[in-house]
Amino acid sequence: MQYILVVKSFLLKAFAFFLISTVGAVVVLKFVPIWITPLMVVRKIESASERKSTELYHDWTSYEDISKEMALAVVSSEDQLFPAHYGFDFKSMYNAFRYNWRGRKIRGASTISQQVAKNVFLWHGRSYVRKVAEVYFTFLIELIWGKERILEVYLNVAETGPMTFGVEAAAQRYYQKNAANLSHAEAARMAAVLPNPRRFLVANPSAYVQARTNKIARQMRMLGKNYISAL
Repeated sequence: MQYILVVKSFLLKAFAFFLISTVGAVVVLKFVPIWITPLMVVRKIESASERKSTELYHDWTSYEDISKEMALAVVSSEDQLFPAHYGFDFKSMYNAFRYNWRGRKIRGASTISQQVAKNVFLWHGRSYVRKVAEVYFTFLIELIWGKERILEVYLNVAETGPMTFGVEAAAQRYYQKNAANLSHAEAARMAAVLPNPRRFLVANPSAYVQARTNKIARQMRMLGKNYISAL
């Protein structure tokens, strides 16, 4: 009996610590720039193991200083229901589940919120434990951060090229300008590489990237800048 009480007390304390530490981290990161993420660390380690340069290109920029063309581009390409959902696109998740169940190439259905939760708080890889944690952190950032902060973080931590993170660093590397000055077409091309920014390059776009860029540009025109104005 005494053993059961000790275990119960330990589990309660561990749960309380987990809850306080995770909620506290989300609250703090609502207000401060995020300079490093787990994926950035992984990329540095990979580069070091391959004896390549470990320099990261990353320059945190506030949402107000990023072209709204860029914000619209990532919403158009990655998550068109972003302004309306509460972190999850259940229809897309169901469709992806049905697709994957047939044994085809794995298809994801992560919203921008889920991608931010994964990139900022979690390790990369596929497991049920990580997926449950992703759901938990997605719920927290939707509740505590709000849409504009989530989009701001996404635009700053998303991998946008080899050793390059965020749209400011990518704009400077590939367009020699600040993210605030990105044009409609430039934003669309940058969004077009996001599914695999180490394979698809902004500076040297393949035919696939060109076609995807044109598609995203059309979607941006259809949605219009007002689509994200009320975030």
